[in-house]
Amino acid sequence: MAETAVNIVIDKLVLLLREEGNLLRGIHGDVTSIKDLLKSMKSFLKDADAKAERAYMGSGVKIWVKETVEMATHIEDAIDEYLHHVADRRNKRGFTGFLHKTSNFLGGLFARHDIASEIQLIKKRVLQIQKTSEVYRFNSTEQTSFSFSRRDDMLFDPRMASIYTEEAELVGIQTLRDKLTGWSIGGEVASRRSVSSLVGIGGLGKTTLASKVYDNPRFTEWFDWRAWITVSQSYKNEDILRNMIAEFHRVRKESVPEGIETMDLKLLIDTLREYLKEKRYAVVFDDVWSTNLWHCVKLALPDNNNGSRIIITTRKNEVAAACREAFSDQVYDVEPLSPDKVWELFCKKTFRVSGGYCPPELKKFATTIVSRCGGLPLAIVAISGLLQTKGGDVSQWRKLLDSLTSELESNPHLTNITKILSFSYYDLPYQLRPCFLYFGTYPENRTVRCSRLIRQWIAAGFIKEQRGKTLEEVAEEYLTELIQRSLVQVSLVDDFSGKLRECQVHDVMREAVILLKAKDISISEFLEEDSSFNENSRHLCVYSSAYNIFGSIESSHAHSLCFSNGIGEPQNPLTACSNLYKRFKLLRVLDFEDSLLDNLPEEVGYIYHLRYLSLRNTRVKILPKSMGKLVNLETLDLKHSLVHQIPLEINKLPKLRSLLAYTEEKNKEFSFTSRRAVVIQDGIESWGNLQKLYDVEASNSLVKEVGNSTQLRTLGIHKLTRKQGKDLCASIGKMPHLQSLEVKAINSDEIIDIQHMSNPPQRLQGFYLMGRLEKLPDWIAGLCLLTRLSLCWSGLAGDQDPLKVLQVLPNLMQLVIHEAFSCEELHFERGFLKLKDLRLRHLKGLKLMTIHNGALPLLETLEIGPSPQLQQVPSGIRHLENLKSLLLVDMPSHFMDGIHVQETEHRVGPKVFFIQSIIGTNTFRTVKVIDSAIFV
Repeated sequence: MAETAVNIVIDKLVLLLREEGNLLRGIHGDVTSIKDLLKSMKSFLKDADAKAERAYMGSGVKIWVKETVEMATHIEDAIDEYLHHVADRRNKRGFTGFLHKTSNFLGGLFARHDIASEIQLIKKRVLQIQKTSEVYRFNSTEQTSFSFSRRDDMLFDPRMASIYTEEAELVGIQTLRDKLTGWSIGGEVASRRSVSSLVGIGGLGKTTLASKVYDNPRFTEWFDWRAWITVSQSYKNEDILRNMIAEFHRVRKESVPEGIETMDLKLLIDTLREYLKEKRYAVVFDDVWSTNLWHCVKLALPDNNNGSRIIITTRKNEVAAACREAFSDQVYDVEPLSPDKVWELFCKKTFRVSGGYCPPELKKFATTIVSRCGGLPLAIVAISGLLQTKGGDVSQWRKLLDSLTSELESNPHLTNITKILSFSYYDLPYQLRPCFLYFGTYPENRTVRCSRLIRQWIAAGFIKEQRGKTLEEVAEEYLTELIQRSLVQVSLVDDFSGKLRECQVHDVMREAVILLKAKDISISEFLEEDSSFNENSRHLCVYSSAYNIFGSIESSHAHSLCFSNGIGEPQNPLTACSNLYKRFKLLRVLDFEDSLLDNLPEEVGYIYHLRYLSLRNTRVKILPKSMGKLVNLETLDLKHSLVHQIPLEINKLPKLRSLLAYTEEKNKEFSFTSRRAVVIQDGIESWGNLQKLYDVEASNSLVKEVGNSTQLRTLGIHKLTRKQGKDLCASIGKMPHLQSLEVKAINSDEIIDIQHMSNPPQRLQGFYLMGRLEKLPDWIAGLCLLTRLSLCWSGLAGDQDPLKVLQVLPNLMQLVIHEAFSCEELHFERGFLKLKDLRLRHLKGLKLMTIHNGALPLLETLEIGPSPQLQQVPSGIRHLENLKSLLLVDMPSHFMDGIHVQETEHRVGPKVFFIQSIIGTNTFRTVKVIDSAIFV
């Protein structure tokens, strides 16, 4: 990490000299000298890091690297405190004479010295460290750039992540998967509730195996009531039971019962027993660490002799033993892969471009590398991800093999796993290392929203500017690189845009690499009950059970502070946040998401370096005016909070990039959600860097001034009036980068006048329009990149035939029409070539719907209703060869009678069309599921 730390501080010094040069009168030369000295050290820092990892604990090299890291972080803190004090003096008394009155400079670190003396001390220390390095004869190494900069063809497409992972997961687990599946749906003990436990060390594929059984079509057909519950180390019995209730209802597409959040343990158990008493169910409890869990959940899972099944994955034998209470219960020790399966997996992952074929010149090296992996799938996948970046370069493979051999010689098995996983980390460019270690800031076994991660990376200063790209785009490339190297797993990808939505790191990778490295260099720390505190930790995550420890912290160098609800009752973090400004002067990230915070203290406005503030899903109602002093704030996340108005002072923040402010409010109508936007007072000219503004209420001045935010990628604006339409069009015409646009009228009868768009945003991918239209805007037909379109309340007359405009959109994949057409007939002719999801809601006058041959060739999901006058199933529905799901909402009985259900095995012939699943919904709470239907 010496290379990482020094490069970060060099970047900071360069920025300081460029932007704050006038503040450095008299010491500019010395600061420049320090920057140049650090640059001269860069040539051997990579070698120093590598030697420190190979050296024994306490060796001189390791100590030297640690001193270098400490020196770099001290310089970084010095710069931050310097700028903080400068800003503070400017606010209070101006800057005159400040450089000569620096008794407060750098807080406790340089409290008794003036700035010139301290710069000299820093320079002297850098010289000493540089001179000491000569003793170790570090080799100079050329700084490498990202592989995505070197080889664009190796970029990993996130949309392919699930396919790419699936290929690896299937190697070596088929036999046990089939055995578990057979045990689940039959066998000698079919009637009794039975438990099967999968036991083994982390990274062997226990979760993968369980998921392959859980997702097996035979399994899903056999068990209508299913639940997958991730447990991990931090859990509450009540939360586990609530999750089970919610998951059972989600799988069944039923609404979750009201009031479960307030139920106590006994009532939750009773509710589950009543719900499951006559049902055949299956539950997977993934990553169980405590025997106490089974003693609780078994009370909620009745043994009703219906053949119910429970699968448990755990790393602890004692957990598996506790769950085995009957002869029919099974315990499977998940073993490492056999040598032939290891080779198959390795070749499939490493040489997937050549179809899994290992070139002869690499076979010797590959065989030795595979033998060092110990049959652990995760280690194989991680090493393969690393080798893919080497291509077929024999010298690179030999170099890697030499390093592997020296590292793994005579080491125990678990240490081997840790070190193998660490190789991918050590191969990372310095820019990526802090990004990867930042995953240690999030609780275990938790998926992370990619947008949240990226914004926090930016706020922490990990993302470097690149010409022609936004910081967000660079950060997405960083994340893609980590995914390509198999260090980060994709959890959720947007089906239509292909964008990453959620990701996570594997448990073993987190524990064996991230947490160990983070602790080693004081990067991140979790504060739990009875934890100790390291004041030098850069990123803190505070569990509610540790608020008493947190409250005793007098001084911290932390850059990130996140609050999380761990074991125990959630608490209001405000009880531990007194004097936050004085104790955490260097904070850049302050994240209260999902906490019980109900009041943001006034002092938050004095955290000068704060760049990221999240109040998402909190009870905060009012923002303090002091936030107008947060001149470095980049992200303000108010989603699902109670904040309804932005103080005028915030309008002048020059670096704001993202303002997320909407709150979703569920409507009684099925599948419909309304949003409450936030009120922004006039005067947002300073928001020239804004990337995302979502959602805000329209005002006459705002719809004009928002055009100054020419960097906007996402815009959501509500309560628009007809008179404001033309001004909004003019503003949108100034946003060449706009990708997502949501416009909502002040009410369902208000006409939105957005017909006259002289310069439509050509990069628009998502367009959500809620309001009356006189006609469909002509410019929509020219949106070649549009993938999502939602029209609500439009009331377009049938004689306009808007489908003729929409069907030519070349990339449209989702179309939602909600009270948008006032017509008796809908004809889908040739077109909509990429449409996968069509939702026709509240078309009350619709009597006939026809799908012509050749239309909607890729449609997978069709939702219809309520449409009380629609007489029959859409004519031509048999042409939809890819249709998988038909959702019918509050349709009349005469319509439902037109669906013929075949309860025996279906046959598909030239005049017969088969749909996998149909859901008929008579009310919001009553759902009828028809497994198969035949239309002739």
